[in-house]
Amino acid sequence: MARPIELYYWPTPNGHKITIFCEEAGVPYEIKPVDITAGDQFREEFLRISPNNKMPAIVDPEGPGGEPISVFESGAILIYLGEKTGKFYPQEPRRKYRTLEWLMFQMGTVGPMLGQNHHFRAYAPEKIPYAIERYTNEAARIYRVIDRRLSESEYIAGDEYTIADMAIFPWLISHERQGQRLEDFPSLKRWYEAIEARPAVRRALEVGRELRRSAEEMDERAREVLFGKRQYGR
Repeated sequence: MARPIELYYWPTPNGHKITIFCEEAGVPYEIKPVDITAGDQFREEFLRISPNNKMPAIVDPEGPGGEPISVFESGAILIYLGEKTGKFYPQEPRRKYRTLEWLMFQMGTVGPMLGQNHHFRAYAPEKIPYAIERYTNEAARIYRVIDRRLSESEYIAGDEYTIADMAIFPWLISHERQGQRLEDFPSLKRWYEAIEARPAVRRALEVGRELRRSAEEMDERAREVLFGKRQYGR
């Protein structure tokens, strides 16, 4: 039996991507909580694994050549696990690059823009109408891009479920907080409900649920750790 990977994790959309893959692929994993509201991401031992002080990250004790390997950045982890297991990551060139382009769309657009939307709508200490309007509108544009794509295919990258679906789905769970209605995007809604109903996805979303804090529950110390000057220290 394969030794479990160590998953440095907190219950956020980026963390959920990896628990979804592991649950879907049957990859054994052991959670190593990284409390991003308490500053665990700045600890030296974590920075050796994830130099960008962001979770998730993994350590696979049975990496290439049977030697341990650490991988940071959620997109890179999905590619690594997809290649290692041969699951949810097509190897036929056209399907592979279609999967990669939508994975990069998530990494470069969906995550950063919806993250900014969350920040200005829920976490910013002052309500800035320009920022809220800008990022709510950008969220709607992103949803339209996804909806258009899903009017052409069953899944994000084509006719099969891949790491691209696993990457995008968790970022859309908070659609109401992003100022979006699934009813406005019928093809996206069809896909979203199909992914949400998968037993492995349901299990994955439960991992560490009790650890998560809402914006209302977050104290000033946690806000400072997440959004304050410590992010920019050496």
